[in-house]
Amino acid sequence: MIKAATPRLALLASNRGSNVQAILTACLAGHLDAAPVVVISNNRNAGALEHARQACLPALHLVMDAGAGVEADRCLLQMLRAHRADWVLLAGYLWPVGPQVLAAYRGRILNVHPGPLPEFGGKGMYGLHVHRAVLASGRPATAAVIHQVEEGYDTGPILAERTVPVAADDTPEVLAARVLQTEHALYVDTLREILCGRLAVL
Repeated sequence: MIKAATPRLALLASNRGSNVQAILTACLAGHLDAAPVVVISNNRNAGALEHARQACLPALHLVMDAGAGVEADRCLLQMLRAHRADWVLLAGYLWPVGPQVLAAYRGRILNVHPGPLPEFGGKGMYGLHVHRAVLASGRPATAAVIHQVEEGYDTGPILAERTVPVAADDTPEVLAARVLQTEHALYVDTLREILCGRLAVL
């Protein structure tokens, strides 16, 4: 039974869902005072949905066929409302959030990004694309970032950022693994700060 005052989390992911698993684990262990209530993916084979099933949570597939933007936006909002979600957490979710969901959850949609913003954000900048760009830039460090979600790709206010060093012999895959570990901790820590009222959202 979920306490009435406990924040209810909806988690959206497109692939493996390791950040989904990190948040589920933190909630189960009592490190995060929140209740995951649904996991949603545009990919019916996403590992994130399997994490949800193992946690006995609803695991929902959101159909995102070409041209389905308005309908998918409406369906996603229905799913979120049906599970009475208070917060929407994007965790490797590769589709833009539509205007209906943005309006209904204004200020309560968060995303994790695997590189410094705004330099390494925008359409097409996800996963290994980000890490390849960081390595090509010659920067000595990259970052994991938590930001609020607005209409554009990766354009919302940054809430938290954690630096990750870049080694001279890094490959995109090696750097990705290092950043991902930082993402897991940063997402949970940032959520805790927000839900405890120590970090304000706009």
